[in-house]
Amino acid sequence: MTLYQQLEEREAEGNPIKVGVIGAGQMGFGMISQIAGIPGMVVKGISDINIDNAKKAMESFNANSKKPEEILISTDFKEIVHSDQVEVVVDATGVTEVGAQLALETLIAKKHLVLLNVEIDVTIGPLMKKLYDAGNLVYTGSDGDEPAVTTGLFEFAKSMGMKVLVAGKGKNNKIRLEANPDTAKAEADSKHMSPHMLAAFQDGTKTMAEMTLLSNATGLLPDITGMHGIKGDLDKTVADLDLKENGGVLDKFGVVEYVDGIAPGVFVIVEGQNEGVANEMNYLLKKGDRKHHILYRPFHLASLETPLTIAKAVMNHDHAIVPIGAPVSETIAVAKKDIKAGDVIDGIGGYSVRGVIEAHKDFVVNNHIPVGCVTGQTVALKDIKDGEALTSENTQLDSSAMVVKLRQLQDSVFAGK
Repeated sequence: MTLYQQLEEREAEGNPIKVGVIGAGQMGFGMISQIAGIPGMVVKGISDINIDNAKKAMESFNANSKKPEEILISTDFKEIVHSDQVEVVVDATGVTEVGAQLALETLIAKKHLVLLNVEIDVTIGPLMKKLYDAGNLVYTGSDGDEPAVTTGLFEFAKSMGMKVLVAGKGKNNKIRLEANPDTAKAEADSKHMSPHMLAAFQDGTKTMAEMTLLSNATGLLPDITGMHGIKGDLDKTVADLDLKENGGVLDKFGVVEYVDGIAPGVFVIVEGQNEGVANEMNYLLKKGDRKHHILYRPFHLASLETPLTIAKAVMNHDHAIVPIGAPVSETIAVAKKDIKAGDVIDGIGGYSVRGVIEAHKDFVVNNHIPVGCVTGQTVALKDIKDGEALTSENTQLDSSAMVVKLRQLQDSVFAGK
């Protein structure tokens, strides 16, 4: 039975999946509006720090649903998580400290968790996956987010026995390393976005986190810290994401990467596993005789696809994207301005730091700090230059933050792995 047929069945039975959504900003609002038209699924709880956002999302759902629902709204996410009317929780906050508290609270409430919060997933995802598994619960990233869509292509190719050489995404806009909420404000206002969120897109943090999540789900590594970030169309992507000895930029295959020029799509570059498959690929893809081909999905629908993950989690105890075990890669914090000793350092999408992907083994050797742990009263112990990575020697994290505590636990659980 297909996912759609299962949803239709629940609709006919009058037993819809009951969803609680934490965060009613751009992504949360869009997803709630989408669920209004999906059979066998309803929203029963919405939380946002701005109660007006929650009210607007509730009104949108009821205006577009076949029949109005009684929806609990609150500024306190715990009310939604522990409501007996909610069976699955969606984190649409994008904030690591809130995400850490929410992940722990949802686990305590014994409910499935679907993440539209890549930032928390790359910070404590391996630990959370292990804990949710122990509770026989689903912890998962979301369909529609580029990491999950790319993982789908990766598994599609691997299921056919193909060699996956590179996996990645198109970049929606040029990276501006110094972007901050002030420089992003005008564009953010025009797009009805948070300036902090747009700044995190512009300074590259979001792309680096997304490719870290993809790395942790597939085992593929960044070729270099920060990746190459080439520019080109599909044909040029295949040519440039080849080994240096073949005229490309890569030192090795089995890597994650991003490309300026093929957004909003995602891709994998594959090689047929034998002569018969290679010949058939050349015939079917109509690109001439090539050793490597690109499989490309030209879109991702972000939060509009999240209900698919909700349905998988509740009805099939299945996921969209999860860490395969211990961290493979990390998103480290790098200064995007000169920071003085004693300065309080703000986090993702702020004025102080940006995220950069790095292989976990290098992260450990270098004593680097996950950008997701930069929150609260994070303080510089030494002067840190623009472009310099934060380390345990030059930065003091806020030990009272839940995300820091859970990250310390994750480091202990996976030490040496």
